[in-house]
Amino acid sequence: MVRAIVVTAPGEPLTLAEVPEPEAGRADLLVQVAAAGVNRADLLQAAGLYPPPPGAPPWPGLEVSGTVVSVGADVAGWAVGDRLAALLPGGGYAQRVAVPAGLALPVGDRPDLVDAAALPEALATVWSTLARAGFEAGDTVLVRGGSGGIGTVAVQLARAAGARVLATAGGPERCARVAALGVDVVVDHRAPGLVEAVLAATDGRGVDIVLDVVGAAALAENLTMLAADGRLAIVGLQKGRRGELDLGLMMDKRAALVVTALRSRPLAQKLTIMADVREHVWPMVTAGRIRPVVHARLPLAAAAEAHRAMAAGEAFGKILLIP
Repeated sequence: MVRAIVVTAPGEPLTLAEVPEPEAGRADLLVQVAAAGVNRADLLQAAGLYPPPPGAPPWPGLEVSGTVVSVGADVAGWAVGDRLAALLPGGGYAQRVAVPAGLALPVGDRPDLVDAAALPEALATVWSTLARAGFEAGDTVLVRGGSGGIGTVAVQLARAAGARVLATAGGPERCARVAALGVDVVVDHRAPGLVEAVLAATDGRGVDIVLDVVGAAALAENLTMLAADGRLAIVGLQKGRRGELDLGLMMDKRAALVVTALRSRPLAQKLTIMADVREHVWPMVTAGRIRPVVHARLPLAAAAEAHRAMAAGEAFGKILLIP
């Protein structure tokens, strides 16, 4: 048996309980968890709004870091004692997890093993979304919500990949911290004039890609800030899932809308994405060009507090749970 955070019923308090130790298949790694990243999908799952995919453990957790304790018979390239960070279909809020080997990334001297848990979900989401949006080096990218778990990774990844990066954040202090991540222009979304500030920063042209976690409430602003042939890429719905699109404006700009999610993808697609991340993005991490930004490291038993802090918008970067 191992300890894990379980959801007894939608909306009920998260509970630390003993659950059966996960069984690793022939293509899996069994991992002793060093840390689990907290994501908004976990909050939705706890509220009964985002059930885990078939075959995934019923407790939350989409990414972990840790140490390999056993290796499946069909797995090559991994050994007991190896350190890794990994993407999961679920079950990360636990002392041990079974991980498909193709969803794991090797952790050496950098980043720190615990803090590495802040990276897999965001790297996979951002990299796959930018690819679908036709990102090229030299593009101007606006990251809406640059201070969150996705945003703090997105601004670093886009810059490391050759973009000019703009971002939004709430309040002067957060704006300054986002700017310190290497962002060219940071706009306070709490102040008036966000659209005007972005257009001024691009000499009236607008941005090539908006990477958005806000959702419906930001649609009109995002379309206005797009350049001709721009792409609006939505990866979150923090402020609504239903909105109105000005199709005429989209036609005038020849704009494209890209909407994507990671958890619901089939395993084969996730394996492809993570192989791409390992080849193209993970070297940026090991070189220190992308680093985990961690707001807090809390005990696993404090999962409810972690969810409260995320829901309240308190986190700058990722919250991690430590078994």
